[in-house]
Order: sequence, then structure tokens, then C-alpha cells
Amino acid sequence: MTGSSFMKVHPDGVLLHLKIQPRASKTEIAGVLGAELKIKVTAPPVDSAANEAVLEFLAAVLACPRRCCVLLRGASSRHKQVLVHGMSLQTVSDRLKPQWPTE
Repeated sequence: MTGSSFMKVHPDGVLLHLKIQPRASKTEIAGVLGAELKIKVTAPPVDSAANEAVLEFLAAVLACPRRCCVLLRGASSRHKQVLVHGMSLQTVSDRLKPQWPTE
């Protein structure tokens, strides 16, 4: 998964391109759609609840503090860009692998 289309190196860490599905039955990584990683969250898209759920989920999966995951774009869209501060592309890739859906 290293160098996947949804992950880009950024001077401050790694930039993730995400597609979010709010109000899902389970919070999980659902796979890759084009150049985006699809993440399902149980939170509704109201009062930034889904945004916060995505950032908390990523922080837990990547084993980093919540403050390291920052929403850069897409606060009111399903298409989001999240910056993961202080991590390498390889580290992010390695930590996402166990969460990857098996088919």
C-alpha cells in the first residue's frame, strides 16, 4: 500500500485524501475509491460530528495523538483532506494495513 494514490508526502507529514460515509453501521476503513480512501463513520454529518469522528478514528488507527490529525479541506463535504503531522508515508501505510478490508 506504500505510495497509494490517496496518500501524498507533505512537508509536515502525510496528506490523506478521504471519502467519508456518515451514519454507517460501523466505523471502519472501507477501501479505496479512485484516489481516495473510503472511511465509514457512525456519526451523523451534523455539527462537525462526522469530521471529529473521522479524525479520532484516524488517530486511533495510526496510534498518534488526536492533535496530529488535522482537517485541511472538506469540512462540509464528503471529500476531505487530512494532514497527519510528524509521520512518514511508510509509517502511515504500515499502520493502515491491519485495518484494510480483506476480500
